[in-house]
Amino acid sequence: MESLESELDRARTLSVSDLADAIESIGFECTRCGACCKGYDDEDGEHEPHTATVFPEEVRTLTDAADDGDESGDSGGTGTTSDSSADTSRESRHDGGTPDPRPGDERAWRDVARPMPYGLHEGPDGPEGETFEWALQTDGCGDCTFYAEGDDGRGACTVHESRPLICRTYPFSVALAGTSQPMGEVVESVALPARREVDDPDEPDGVVRAHECEGLGRDISRADAEELAAALQERAVRELEEAIAVRDNYETVDRSPGDVVVHDSEGAKRPDGTPW
Repeated sequence: MESLESELDRARTLSVSDLADAIESIGFECTRCGACCKGYDDEDGEHEPHTATVFPEEVRTLTDAADDGDESGDSGGTGTTSDSSADTSRESRHDGGTPDPRPGDERAWRDVARPMPYGLHEGPDGPEGETFEWALQTDGCGDCTFYAEGDDGRGACTVHESRPLICRTYPFSVALAGTSQPMGEVVESVALPARREVDDPDEPDGVVRAHECEGLGRDISRADAEELAAALQERAVRELEEAIAVRDNYETVDRSPGDVVVHDSEGAKRPDGTPW
């Protein structure tokens, strides 16, 4: 198995042109159905909340966007509008330190993000345990807290210009060790030219995967495919940087029953985003 550092080197050298070729061959256009932003019913009929990974810097970007009244846009992750200020605010911070919270951030963090439920279990007073990621906050229906639906039933994101990378790139992902896959079954995959051989053909490494979405198979322009491909590469790099920093900054904490701890790239935190 390759080290996370080796996979990070691979992610940094992914060809945006090759990624765009794969996206073009699959095809995609957002229909604004909102399915990727809402809760869903599992095989047992249980309603599950929307779950999407968000990085610490992205949480801070979203607190600013929510305060500033960011304009809404397409619900789908791959809208073509770019936001250079949001890209700048997503610069990595992996020195192990947690920036001092700005006034109001403590409350805003909870409004934007919640501890990733994977790794937590239900205790007498609610979820407890330790997890290693943040997920976008959800509303009472299990939908993303930033999802809105118009009278015509079309979905929109109220922080579209500042949405996280997981949203910008859905329904696509790149299969590399150490990267995460979004929710939604893989329905199609395209191998990249530089893909290396693997022992398990069911888990190909170095492919572009398309996850279930009604917008797949539609025509996409080369410009839109390249913009999406660039975001997809950025996401792969950021996920691996985050994984390495989580590993390097991990420290055990003295947790009491009922406590929830999130170990992210900046260290251990409470559910409100403050350092443990």
